[in-house]
Amino acid sequence: MLFETNPSPSLSNSSSQLETGIFSWENPANRIAPRTLIISMRGFHQEVFRSAEYEFEDIISTTDNGTITTLEAAASTLGNSLKKKFFNYLGLTCKKNIFFNAGCQPIQIQKKHDIFFFICQHFWDLTTLNSIHNWRENSRYAVAWIDEIWACELLNSKTKLCIELLKNFDYVFTTQSASTDAIAKLINRPCIFLPYGVDALKFSPYPHRLERSIYIYSIGRRSPQIHQHLLQLSQQKNILYLYDSLKASQMYNYQEHRELYSNLIKRSRYYIANKAKFDQPQQTGGQEEIGSRFFEGAAGGSVMIGIPPQCQVFQQNFDWEDAVIPISSDTDNIVEILAELDAQPQRLERIRRENVINSLLRHDWVYRWQKILDFFDLNMDTAMQTRINYLRNLANSIHS
Repeated sequence: MLFETNPSPSLSNSSSQLETGIFSWENPANRIAPRTLIISMRGFHQEVFRSAEYEFEDIISTTDNGTITTLEAAASTLGNSLKKKFFNYLGLTCKKNIFFNAGCQPIQIQKKHDIFFFICQHFWDLTTLNSIHNWRENSRYAVAWIDEIWACELLNSKTKLCIELLKNFDYVFTTQSASTDAIAKLINRPCIFLPYGVDALKFSPYPHRLERSIYIYSIGRRSPQIHQHLLQLSQQKNILYLYDSLKASQMYNYQEHRELYSNLIKRSRYYIANKAKFDQPQQTGGQEEIGSRFFEGAAGGSVMIGIPPQCQVFQQNFDWEDAVIPISSDTDNIVEILAELDAQPQRLERIRRENVINSLLRHDWVYRWQKILDFFDLNMDTAMQTRINYLRNLANSIHS
């Protein structure tokens, strides 16, 4: 669901000038390029936590006549390094974000598009906009989606300067429901909550029924206390507890990573999912938000155990029974909780089935893109409707 928490200012500042001044969007002959231009960091950053965003980009590209333009790092030379340091110092000193240099190769946008779409995982990603030339005048609408920004972070002058680069966008969406007001006030543009999504088809264990040979799967941040209990359980009961044992965060290939990751979840009985940055209160300022793990675990049909966020949007997006089995980070009876669940196979089967069905009907990335299109009264492409129909048919087959 979408929640607009700030009155929407008029879009006439930028988009109307494009419609009536430079060229007419009503004439189809003017749109000779795919209607959506997606700016991707995949050639510039390969951190594993960006993989969900690249997945989102690919679904937009394949279902809505989109094209992906990939940013790449500038040549690693002494001159480029000095230039980057100088202009970033100048920007911070003068408080002028136009000087910020992300260190990527400059690109020119030469064709006209209906939508310019930019995903920001980290606030510094926005500085790449300074290296993308002619994007605003060649875009009917400009849309940004901010993966993670905490309201308290906007008090930092560097973060604030970067977020202000969004002032030329028509709409800004973010996964952080409690940050929308602060962002909208800062940039004087509408900021709307739009939750994470998932490739629900890739992650779905249906129509194939796979053996869940992994007893419990934990990825990313974890509670040290719970981790120790699960290590002991795996040794005592000879079960497979899958967890991160390395600190490496770089992907060789994002598609291969998502394929492996989805297959592991589909083969896991239980999956640990916690609220975003549950162990970093100094960064979140006490703000509680939905992390991406909930969408991925549900789509894969695992029984999710963890710390759900205490916020309205979580209740609205995961409103079915037993969507998450709640525990605390310092729980000392995780072994007993799992044993009690193991003794209820019918309950577990219902949880898995409802997790998958709700993901297929509500949380695929295509629904997120559909919501964005609705803000501009743009129709869905045929490929989008085809995907939605397939999602619904698969969900119905699980019901029956």
